[in-house]
Amino acid sequence: MESIMSLKRKEKKSQSRRLGKYLKEQKGRIYIIRRCVMMLLCSHD
Repeated sequence: MESIMSLKRKEKKSQSRRLGKYLKEQKGRIYIIRRCVMMLLCSHD
């Protein structure tokens, strides 16, 4: 039987992993949006 401490530790790990995945996704979105904005700004004919 697992102790409460080890259970909480596992819970924290999964939360931080979830947060990391979320942040990585957001970074990707921001990068794509920045690229689009730069292309729009630089493509003035």
